[in-house]
Amino acid sequence: MNIEPILMLPGMFCDARVFSAQMTALGRDGLVAIAPTTGGERVEEVASAILSGAPQKFALFGHGYGGVVAQEVLRRAPERVTRIALMGTTPLAETPQDAADREVRIVAARSGRFDDAIGAEIRITDLAVGPQRNDVFAKISAMAKANGPDAYVRQARAMQRRKDQQAVLRRIKQPALVICGAEDGKTPIKRHEFMAELIPYARLEVIDGAGHMPMLEQPQAVTSILQDWLRQPFVLR
Repeated sequence: MNIEPILMLPGMFCDARVFSAQMTALGRDGLVAIAPTTGGERVEEVASAILSGAPQKFALFGHGYGGVVAQEVLRRAPERVTRIALMGTTPLAETPQDAADREVRIVAARSGRFDDAIGAEIRITDLAVGPQRNDVFAKISAMAKANGPDAYVRQARAMQRRKDQQAVLRRIKQPALVICGAEDGKTPIKRHEFMAELIPYARLEVIDGAGHMPMLEQPQAVTSILQDWLRQPFVLR
C-alpha cells in the first residue's frame, strides 16, 4: 500500500512514543511524521507552526489536544489535508466549568505538584479496565515528565482558549474517520457520535477494550483502522 505522508498530532502530555506502534506499521508504506504540540499557548500558534514544517499535502491524524490542533490545521489549510482522522477529542470550546477545573491543575503544575496535575488531567479511570491499565498510565506519566510542567501549562492554556470548530467539521470534504475507545471516560462515545454526525460521510469506529488512549491500549486495532482509512479514495472537492 503506497500512501501519502501522514502527520500525527499527539495529545496532552504525549510525544512521538504514543504513536510508536502506528509509526512502525504505517512507516513501511510511506512517510509518517509526528508534529509536536507543546510549543504555544494558543491552538492557532501551534497549528501555524505545524503547517510551516508540514509536507505540501498530507493525511492528518490527531488525538485529544492533538485533535483540537488538527481541526485548526484543517480550518487554516483545507486544501493541504488529503484526509482526516480524529480520536478522543472535541470540536467544542472550553466551558467555564472546565476552564476553572483546568486552572486548578495549572496551579498544581506550577507549584511543584505536577504528579497531581497529571493524575487529574488524565485519570486512570479514563482508561479501559484491564491488566494494561497501569502500564498505559505509567507511559503517559513518563511522557508528561519528559516534556515537563511548562509544556503542560502551555497546552492547558491553549485548551482553555480554543475556539468552537463545529463549522469546520461540517465543511469537511475529505475522507474522515472518528475513532473512540468504548471505555473512554474523558471523551465518551456520545461525543464522538456527535462529531461523526457533523462531518459529511464520516466513519465512526468504536474500539472495544480501549479507553482514552486506544493507540496504547489496543494498538493493532488502531493501526488496522488507520490502514483502512488510508485506502479510501479521495473525495472530489
